[in-house]
Amino acid sequence: MPRYLTQHTLACLTRQGAEALAKRLQAGGRARAERVLVNMLEGKMFVEFRAESRETLEGWLKTEGMHFDFLVRIEWEMHGGKLQPVE
Repeated sequence: MPRYLTQHTLACLTRQGAEALAKRLQAGGRARAERVLVNMLEGKMFVEFRAESRETLEGWLKTEGMHFDFLVRIEWEMHGGKLQPVE
């Protein structure tokens, strides 16, 4: 299943609130968060998702009320010192 990276701006969210949000994103549905990275100082969250398609992920995020600053499909990743296509 394709992987995607998103960036979200967090407004007035506590660490506990960010943790609850991350758990909700990892609970899944049509898309599922695999990694959630948060910077509380700057109010940013980066999430690595798996979803069938960009449209599926965008629809799921909209249903969840999650706005995103950007969304990009991950196509290549470094493994063993070489850039490899993502499966």
